[in-house]
Amino acid sequence: MDQTTLPDAIELKGARPQADPSVLPPAIDALPPVLVPLTAPPSLALPDAPSQVRIHELRPLTLEEALQLAEFNSPSLKAAASQVDQAKSTLRAAIASWYPTVDLSASGLPEYFKSYTYQNPDFVPDRIVQKSTGQTNPLTGQEITRPVRRDGFNESYGREWRANVSLQVRWDLINPSRVPQIAIARDQFEQARDSYLIALRDLRLNAARAYFDLQQADEVVRVGQAGVQASLVSLRDARARFNAGVNTKLDVLEQETQLARDRNLLTSGLGEQSTARRQLAQLLDLPQDVTPTAATPARPLGLWEPSLEESIVAAYNFREELDQLILEISIRNSQANASLAAVQPVLSFVNSTTASRTEGQSGQPSIGDIDMGDFRYGVQNSTALTASWRLFDGGRARAEYRRSKQAADEGRFNFATLRDQIRFGVEQSFIQQRTAIQNIETNASEVLSSRESLRLANLRVQAGVTTQREVVENQRDLTNAELSYARSIRDYNISLFELRRRTGLDALVACNAGSLPSTKPEPEQQPIPIEPTPLKSACPAVVAQGAAIDQTETSPVQPLW
Repeated sequence: MDQTTLPDAIELKGARPQADPSVLPPAIDALPPVLVPLTAPPSLALPDAPSQVRIHELRPLTLEEALQLAEFNSPSLKAAASQVDQAKSTLRAAIASWYPTVDLSASGLPEYFKSYTYQNPDFVPDRIVQKSTGQTNPLTGQEITRPVRRDGFNESYGREWRANVSLQVRWDLINPSRVPQIAIARDQFEQARDSYLIALRDLRLNAARAYFDLQQADEVVRVGQAGVQASLVSLRDARARFNAGVNTKLDVLEQETQLARDRNLLTSGLGEQSTARRQLAQLLDLPQDVTPTAATPARPLGLWEPSLEESIVAAYNFREELDQLILEISIRNSQANASLAAVQPVLSFVNSTTASRTEGQSGQPSIGDIDMGDFRYGVQNSTALTASWRLFDGGRARAEYRRSKQAADEGRFNFATLRDQIRFGVEQSFIQQRTAIQNIETNASEVLSSRESLRLANLRVQAGVTTQREVVENQRDLTNAELSYARSIRDYNISLFELRRRTGLDALVACNAGSLPSTKPEPEQQPIPIEPTPLKSACPAVVAQGAAIDQTETSPVQPLW
């Protein structure tokens, strides 16, 4: 197939793909009444006493309840939702650049002004005053004066109350950086929404994986307990036969060794169980005094319906990580346009209004001459178009433009890398799921065969036709088979949830619930009773080898593809 004919991602998803929350079930916003007591403690709560962190309750949880608690309590998911709100506020702040700004400023509400000025007398100009001549004008009756030159005042005083208020309206009519900045904020908002969906998907996968780990730890404990109980019974019988002289010390030692192995397995299982419980509690953000337990045993959850090819195409369509990289390319292109805006003209409309009022006087020869009843006020208004244009910046804007475009090209390469990683992840989960199916069938058959082998080995030991080593080996095989069976179920369930996470599909078909008859079915072959007979010698008897058991599989292992 010619790879050049493949569709372009930007043509399929758009240059600025929007997050679609409808592609997956939303997180719950309220817990069921039975789970309300498990609500997370306050975010800033910090216990300061041992009694506050001591475990008082072991709470069984189903997988569905664990997922609900994770969605409702998880602080990381709440932080992702907060980042969406922050990005939305940033976008609203960028959109505000389309609107005018109104600034109100005041200098003195009021301002008290007092002054004193002294000037060199040699530079003070003379002043002209009117001096009375002692005569009266017969026509007007007013006193006749004549001008006389006197020295000027070289000292002046002032005292005033002032108030000044200014109102300015500014509106950028042409601003080349406005549209790119809004586009960047809008793409970052969509990236935040995609990050929330990614966090929700990862949270569900991590919660399910932690729950499956807990189920496997429970199975390890169960197998360890059963092994210890079986080893204790076998050790008791071995010692009894040794005391009766029909067994050797080696058989007792081998059984004691097996008991130590089983105890070691049980101890390790209990430690893994406690760790898995607390890990799940940490992920669910449960109260400080509660430890979760698995309410249901491990079992296969269902079947994956889509084919491998359908799963890969679904992953390409629904994975928000690809949308984020496309948005990153758009952001880099917008940053390139914003860089060029630094050397493009900006045209603004500016209107300024100023009002002022002054009470008092200044420039008086003495303080006593100041009359505070004198006042002045005024209003000024100006309207203008202002323009600014940086004609030369040394090539900085053009260099930043090239850098942003190169970063956009890098985003395309990162898209190709992530595309290949997504495909490999889907294929890996698909292969693991098919492998786990085969392992479940094989391990189940191994468990049944090991149980029957152990039963027959015990009967052979009781009959005196074999040694305790055969019981030990069969018991060890049964333990390993049961552990492998539990591990295969865990791997299968995890692969199912990984496929859901990596494809964005919810295409699980639940397994049918098993139904058992009310009466115990009769076995096809009646068991042959073996009557115990005492041996005359402590040496093991040599018996003829019986017929081999037919273990031909009815359904051979099929290839993965």
